[in-house]
Formats: sequence, C-alpha cells, structure tokens
Amino acid sequence: MTTLLVLGGADGALGALRTARRLGVHTICADARADAPGAAEADELLNVSTLAVPALAAALRGRPIDGVVSPASDVNLPSQYALATRLGLPCGLSAEAVRASVDKGYFRAVCDGLGLPGPRWWQGPRRQARAGVRESGVPYPLMVKPTDSSGSRGIGRVDTPAGLGPALAAAAAHSRRDVVIVEEYLTGRHFTAEAVITGGRVAATGVTERRLTDPPYFVTTEHWMPAGDLAERARPLLDALCSALGYRWGALNVDLLLTPDDRLVVGEWGARTGGNGVAELLGLAYGVDATEAYLRMALGERIDVEPGPPGHAAFRVLGAPVEGKLVGVDGVAAARAVPGIADLVVAASLGDTVVPYTRAGAKLGYLLAAGPDRPAVAASLAAAESALRFDIEAGP
Repeated sequence: MTTLLVLGGADGALGALRTARRLGVHTICADARADAPGAAEADELLNVSTLAVPALAAALRGRPIDGVVSPASDVNLPSQYALATRLGLPCGLSAEAVRASVDKGYFRAVCDGLGLPGPRWWQGPRRQARAGVRESGVPYPLMVKPTDSSGSRGIGRVDTPAGLGPALAAAAAHSRRDVVIVEEYLTGRHFTAEAVITGGRVAATGVTERRLTDPPYFVTTEHWMPAGDLAERARPLLDALCSALGYRWGALNVDLLLTPDDRLVVGEWGARTGGNGVAELLGLAYGVDATEAYLRMALGERIDVEPGPPGHAAFRVLGAPVEGKLVGVDGVAAARAVPGIADLVVAASLGDTVVPYTRAGAKLGYLLAAGPDRPAVAASLAAAESALRFDIEAGP
C-alpha cells in the first residue's frame, strides 16, 4: 500500500486528498484540529500539530510512509523538508526554496540579487520598524506584512506615518518571530502563476488574473485563467528563481503584479500547490493536473506534462455577508448541476461561527468553473451562486 502524509487539513488540502484517493494512495492527514476539512477526506487523521516535527516523526515511527506534501501551505514547508530529510523520502525542496516561502524579506533579497523588478523594502523586528522605514527610505503609501505568515493575515496598507504603529502591531501579531516586512506600495494588476517544476525548470505554467477585496484586507475573491501572454512572460523569471533557490521539482505558486509601466514583479513565492483553486485551474484551462503531478513526484515518480491549448476557467470565493452562526446550506446539488461548474467546495460546517471574508480562511466555500470563453464561465458562476443559500443567524 502506497501511503502519503499530507501536512495540514485546511480546505486547500482537499484537492490533494481527493486526488490521492483517485490514484489509490492511502492518506494520513496531520492536523492539530480534529475538525479540519481534510480530516473527513483522509484515510487517517494524525491529530498532531504540523509544526511539531519530533512529535510527528515519533507518531510515524515504524509506519511505511512513501511521501510527504504540504498542499497550499507555506507554513508547513519547513516540516515537509525536515520530515522528508529525516525519513529519507523524495523531496525536490532545498533549504533556500523553503526559506523563500516563509521569509518574505529573504525572498525579496533573492529577487534583488537577480535584478528582478520589485518594491523598496525593509524587514526586521517590530520595535525597530519605525527607524528602519526612515533609514531605508521606503516611501508612503506602504504595505506592512508579517514576514512569516500567509493567507493575507496581518497585511495592511499605510498612507501616513500616523498609521504605521497600528499596522505594525497587527502584522507582528501574526508573526511567530515578531518580525515584519515593510514594502513600497506598488500599483497595478494582480496575478498568480501556478507551475509544475521538473529538472529545476518550469514544465508547465498558467497565470490567473486575481480580483481582490477592497483595502485594507487585500484578500483574493476570484481567479481567472488564462491571462493573456503573462504565462510566457513569467516563465523565464520563474526559471531564474528556481535555479537561484535550488528548487528541483514540485509545484510552485507565486504572486505577480503588472505595474502601469509594464514591469512584471514577482511578489511572493510558495514551493507548493496554490490554494483558492489555482492548482485546479491549471488543469481546467490547460489540461495539466498540477496536483496529480505534485503527488506523483512526492511519491518518487518521474513525470512528463504536456500543456494543451488554453481554455477558460475561474475560481470564486463564497463569503459570509455578516458574522453569525451557519445554520443551513441549501441549493448545493442545484449549484453543482449548473453546466460549466467543475466543483463546489463548502468549507464551513453547520454550527460554525462565520465572519465576513476579510482573510483567506474565512471563506464559506468556493466555486470552480470552465467554459469556451469568459462570458460562458461568468454565466456558470453566476447561476451556481444564485442557486446557493447560506442561512446565517446574525450575531457575534
């Protein structure tokens, strides 16, 4: 029996768990939350924190494990790398590729070293941030982020020095090291690249155009693929980064920004599959199952991928309009039956306290759709969303 350890059971892991089942692979989902969405999808739940590597290794002692992955999760990449090294499992990661995924300042320094366009920035402990911003000359408006967190947690735009203190406190609250990064706020259009890496280079990639919530939260609400010629423009940048960081094989997810003067800026790097349905979009639009490729490589297989001509696909978040308790979900079957809908994931459970969508983990669920063109995809999403009803008892 082939067994795969999946680190983390959030909704971003569902695609990996379901793909593993389709491939006939036994899955162990490690998560400190027994009620994580992935717990019900996995063959086994290992109720241990994904950050506790010694405890994970002890719990797995004597078990035949063939591979380990951390789908859609930067925070679990250090554990993946450590466990793969300790247990002798296939691993395309390097220490540098992992660090670039969990240390935003390190990644910015790598980009600067390669001469890639990017913002002016400063990183360090929160208590030194005011002086650091002054001395480094990072101009207002600026973005403040925790350097070692993801999912849009603790991110804020600051327009004047008066707003810097609260933004630093919010960012540091989401950093395990109390370290923040302050970046020049660049304007432009937001994109995400999803790629399959083999032999240290991009084997297949697709780029989505991202739609975000209004400031101050900057959370993704939709992805649309393809995005013009940006996949080909991004490819040499991704190849250069893989080479610099020693990333040999696996999945890759990066944020991109196209500035008004047509510079393509690589924002953040994740040496894993993307969340928010981006990995699935690569399959829907180009016929490349990024998740399957990721799992097969993690299990020691050598793979070849061959992208087809691009179609059109999109992802849309389902969010709560108010805070309260989720007491009912209706129309799921009708929404899934809408032509063009590829998947509907309901991430919240009855009885959960739900809040408006101001962070990635607050979604009620999401829709994936595909079609011959953007209008057809948009019509499918609209029809499915109108068929759904989430009943929420308002109140804190």
